[in-house]
Amino acid sequence: MSRAGDPERKDWIKFKTRKAWNDPTHAHFLTYSCHKQYKLLARDRSRQWVIDAMAAARNRFGLHLYAYVIMPEHVHVALLLRGRVDRIEHVVAALKRPVSARAKRHLIDRKNDSWLKRLTVREGRREKFRFWQAGGGYDRNVRHEKSLPEMVDYIHANPVRRGLVEHPLDWRWSSARFWDGCGDAILKMDDWV
Repeated sequence: MSRAGDPERKDWIKFKTRKAWNDPTHAHFLTYSCHKQYKLLARDRSRQWVIDAMAAARNRFGLHLYAYVIMPEHVHVALLLRGRVDRIEHVVAALKRPVSARAKRHLIDRKNDSWLKRLTVREGRREKFRFWQAGGGYDRNVRHEKSLPEMVDYIHANPVRRGLVEHPLDWRWSSARFWDGCGDAILKMDDWV
């Protein structure tokens, strides 16, 4: 009889561990997703929570933000650690926790027990509200400055690839409008260092 961790078993799942290098010369391309891929970021209200968390993390840690896109069920952001932080996991927590807290508060205030129940998971003996997928998400170190424009283009093209808009500038919830020089960008980005 095979065990769950046996690589011979066909339904065996290998769990990846998230690895991040906290090199201050590397930019980071982060992706973090909503719990169970729910489209929790489909409304302007929740998207604004993400923007607010990015702005707060930038101010708190002195980050350089290069690009972002907020999709209905995930977020991509490109940034550089600067100043007051040297651990990417602290930044990821600062980006995710405030959004989760605001979402939970919103659901409680609205007495939306249905969504509260869907977003509550049991961890051991405790129940925990889970807006985001468990774990740190995806973190790719960007070691070469020439990779940044490709990464930014990839981020901005996400809504187009998904068929949400025809052109990146049509998606309000990304940094594409900032980089195109539009005056109505929601969040200003930093120049590449």
